[in-house]
Amino acid sequence: MTSVLSVPLYYNRHRETSLQGGDMNGTAIENFICVIYNVSFMNCTWHVSRTVPGDTQYFLYWKSSQKEDFIGCQNYVKDNWGRHTGCRFQNVTIEDKRAYFLVNGSGQNIQSYENRIYLYKIEKLTPPLNVTVNCTGLSHSCEIKWQPPRTSHVKRDTCFKYQVVIEKKVDPEKGIKDTSKMETNITGNSYIFDSFSAERRYSIKIRATDNGCLVSKNWGEWSTPVEFGGEQLMSTSSYLLLLVSGLAASVVFFLCAVNIYLKTVPARVLQPKDPFHEIAPMNFQTEHENQLIKHETEEITVIEEVA
Repeated sequence: MTSVLSVPLYYNRHRETSLQGGDMNGTAIENFICVIYNVSFMNCTWHVSRTVPGDTQYFLYWKSSQKEDFIGCQNYVKDNWGRHTGCRFQNVTIEDKRAYFLVNGSGQNIQSYENRIYLYKIEKLTPPLNVTVNCTGLSHSCEIKWQPPRTSHVKRDTCFKYQVVIEKKVDPEKGIKDTSKMETNITGNSYIFDSFSAERRYSIKIRATDNGCLVSKNWGEWSTPVEFGGEQLMSTSSYLLLLVSGLAASVVFFLCAVNIYLKTVPARVLQPKDPFHEIAPMNFQTEHENQLIKHETEEITVIEEVA
């Protein structure tokens, strides 16, 4: 962005020119508003005076402290006639100093506008982060947790307080036609909802504001509504624990079934044959008798041949 070391010659401070005469009264911009959002973005808008010529152009300059130089807008917002009616800034850092804003016109008789603003006062806080709900049907309570909104200048969680809104949802299938809303302001990053009914469906949203620090006293943006209750009674961690338990039980059941099967059905394992140590299936007594008979027969034969 370009630094402006000197303000144009036709710059006149709003309070000074109001004392110089009535020729420029009513020519300054109107309804000047700046808002910081999403941590580091800033939008400034204004209305063109109805008493200035149609070709009058406005220019915005600003600086975050008195010692710095004015910086000119590089991203103007224009109306249908091409006149500047706003400016967008990026990478804005909020500090505890006053920022200076100057809007002047393109003519000698156009009154300039000046304003000094604490940037933290115009910040629109982001929603609280990571809103989670963990309900227990037996105790009829839910633990709600979240994290502080994002900012560029606040580091302490105690700098925020919160508005929690819990709404009972309509459920035509269960014959629940009425709806109700509960609002409560608390400090800290958790809340116990002790009016939980497992048969009802709920939705919760949270927003933040200042709790005695350099934070805007205006309420910030709402968090995205989180629904809970009804059939959704457990958090993600509870579902994961249930899944792991189910898988473990299945593995144990399978191992038990295999063990029972191995005990009731004998195992048939074929052993390899050893050609060097295998004993032939023969009757040793019968073989011995056959050898004796053969021997006696051979002796008789030999005697007959001699005779």
